[in-house]
Amino acid sequence: MEILIKDQDAKGFAMARKDNQRAGIMTYTKPASDYLIIEHTIVEPEFEGQGIAKKLLYKVVEMAREKNLKIEPECSFAVAMFKKLPEIQDVLK
Repeated sequence: MEILIKDQDAKGFAMARKDNQRAGIMTYTKPASDYLIIEHTIVEPEFEGQGIAKKLLYKVVEMAREKNLKIEPECSFAVAMFKKLPEIQDVLK
């Protein structure tokens, strides 16, 4: 599985690809220079139950740490994971 980050000005996404197919995507916007908002997380039905959404989240968290950004979770998945996982709360806005 490959997870890529595509960062474009005020928005971006993390995409998981497996066997040349899109397995999932997590989209975000950057309303300011110091934080981003995770808006949506989508996992394709044939890839559900494989932990792809969590891998996408960890990739966005890793990128936020590298760029010294905070994260404001908006989608229900990201909100739940930030409540559940203390190891990522250092980037919580």
